[in-house]
Amino acid sequence: MRSTIVQTDAGAAVHRPRPRPHAERVLVCLSYCGGGTAPFRQWADALPDDVELALICYPGRESRFNTPFARDWTGLRDDVVRAAVRCLADRPYVLFGHSMGSWVAFETAAELERLGLAVPSALVVSGGVAPGRRQEVRATVPRSDDSEEALVRWMRDLGQMSAVIANEPELVRIAVDLLRADLAVSESYRFAEGSRVSMPLRVLYGTEDAAPFADVERHWRPLTDGPFQAVELPGGHFYTPEVWSRLPQWCTLPVPGAGG
Repeated sequence: MRSTIVQTDAGAAVHRPRPRPHAERVLVCLSYCGGGTAPFRQWADALPDDVELALICYPGRESRFNTPFARDWTGLRDDVVRAAVRCLADRPYVLFGHSMGSWVAFETAAELERLGLAVPSALVVSGGVAPGRRQEVRATVPRSDDSEEALVRWMRDLGQMSAVIANEPELVRIAVDLLRADLAVSESYRFAEGSRVSMPLRVLYGTEDAAPFADVERHWRPLTDGPFQAVELPGGHFYTPEVWSRLPQWCTLPVPGAGG
C-alpha cells in the first residue's frame, strides 16, 4: 500500500508506511539525533494488524527538508506537540523515542499533560539516559561545533552512517548539517527538576551501549507515577539488527502493572 504524508497547518509531517485507518491503536515514533523516519519504516511489517505505525518527521529533513531546523529544544518539543501528536489523538497511541527521541518523547508527554491534551497510553524510551542525567553522556557525544571529520567518524562508529552515504560527498554534507542542527538543539535542553508523567513507562537499553545505564531504573523510575519497567537488550546503542527489528513488540506490550 502506498505511503501517505499527513501535513498539518503548522507544516509538520506524519509518515505512515502502511496506513491502517481502522487500526485500534497507533505507535508514534520519534527519532534520534541526526535521524529521520527511515530506520523505523520496516517496523510496519512487524506490527499486528490492529496497530498503525506513525513516524514523526522533525523539521529540516525528508518531507520537511525545506522547513527550517528547530532553533532550540523548546521549539522542537512544541513542534511535535502542536504539529504532530495532536493530529494522532483520535485513537489510543503509544509514544516511542530513541536516544535524543527518548527525551523528546518524555517532554512531549509531560507537556501534553500540562496542556490537558490527549496523552499516550504508554511511554516507551530507548537508548536514552534519564533526562536529568544527560550531562553524563557528553563525553560520548560530539559537540555541534566539532569538525565534519569528527562528526562523520562518530556517525560511522555508532552505525548511524552507511558506507554508501559516506562515499557520497553531498549526502555526507546533508548528514553532517542535520546532525549539527540536532546536536545544537540537544545542547539547549535543560531538564526541569520535578517534571514527571503519569502514564506507564518502559525503558529499553543495550547491554553494550556506551551510555551510563548502570542505574537506569533508579534514574528513570521517579519520572512516572505509573507502572515502570526497565528492559536490557543485546547490542549497543542501536542494539543488534535482529533486536531492532523486534523493538515494536516492546512498544506494544503492556507495561507490567498497567491496566488493559
